[in-house]
Amino acid sequence: MRVVVVGSGGREHALDWVLRAGGADVALVGVDPDVEALAERIAAHGPDLVVIGPEAPLVAGLADVLRGRGLDVFGPSREAAALEGSKVVAKAFMSRWGVPTARYLAFDNPSEALAYLATATAPIVVKDSGLAAGKGVTVAGTLEEAEAAVRAVFSGAAGASGPQVGARREVVIEECLSGRELTVMLLTDGATYRLLPTARDHKRLCDGDTGEMTGGMGVVAPVALPDPALLATIEETVVKPVVAGLAAEGLFYRGVLYIGLMLTPDGPKVLEFNVRFGDPEAQAVLPLLASNAPELFRAVARGELASSSVTWRAAHTACVVMAAPGYPAAPLAGVPVSVPADLGEGVLLFAGGLAPAGGPGAYVTSGGRALNVVGIGASAAEARASAYAAVERISFPGAQYRTDIGA
Repeated sequence: MRVVVVGSGGREHALDWVLRAGGADVALVGVDPDVEALAERIAAHGPDLVVIGPEAPLVAGLADVLRGRGLDVFGPSREAAALEGSKVVAKAFMSRWGVPTARYLAFDNPSEALAYLATATAPIVVKDSGLAAGKGVTVAGTLEEAEAAVRAVFSGAAGASGPQVGARREVVIEECLSGRELTVMLLTDGATYRLLPTARDHKRLCDGDTGEMTGGMGVVAPVALPDPALLATIEETVVKPVVAGLAAEGLFYRGVLYIGLMLTPDGPKVLEFNVRFGDPEAQAVLPLLASNAPELFRAVARGELASSSVTWRAAHTACVVMAAPGYPAAPLAGVPVSVPADLGEGVLLFAGGLAPAGGPGAYVTSGGRALNVVGIGASAAEARASAYAAVERISFPGAQYRTDIGA
């Protein structure tokens, strides 16, 4: 099977790895904001299947353009991708279908948003409604922080990285939920779904969930849940209503849906939707797939998931992200990175922002989250130990990484 994977980050290298493990011939094609030009480059490969990695091309309608060319595509339509492209759209969708989420108000006028904050209490959450590469959320401990976040969104300084859904900038202000976060991803062809192993991302830059918000500094999978019945509760109160809502509203969805949850004292509540594999969640979850990935992804793309069985390895993974100095604000490019030829059994490396430097194992940084180090083990502790043992053997001056992933 000839497969084109759109994108070039750590998530896409994990997709490349799992598809090749299933026997596919894979080509990675970098993102282009010109959707028609990107579709032309993809079609030139003559693919049997296209897997779209990042969110921006999905929100821009790449899947629709490719399907218009008769290609099988793993990725939702532009209309369905608005669930990530606009948090206002996502919140309204959840309200219509009774999906538990934080109470919120949406504003397209900065004066009105600031006037509301003058009556609010902290902590409070401010979200850029548009795409912001996972960094458009401010958990404000004070109203001054919240006001600064609102101004940043409307000034365009909040880090928006892709096309916005709608012509206006919008901000969502919502109650601050307490609890532990959990990621549930599912494959769906719009009618049938299959759950992936649960995962837990670590968003903050530093140990103890401190420091700046990032795109993700590490992941463990699967997650040991405090109550064995919790996943069934999430399936009944969140997953099934969402899938039913997609079908009822005619939203063409064939791909993976990421649901970010907060496990609150009042039960699980949705924080966000992503319309693609999480990054770095994909790097931790995809190595657990025992089914043939090319066949499975094509079944999703063709609406044939009901006839496919999905099996997972009885193992654990821990992914540790090694980020460049200066990340996330101003990652430093050109930092030398040396990777030993053999990091031991049970370790996978996925490049997120590395460029070859002319010799075996020699690279330089070319992006923020440069390297994803994944340990695989029979237990969570074993996976974590493998990942950190490998991290210690990689020469990466000034590398930023957390030491408490999965701790």
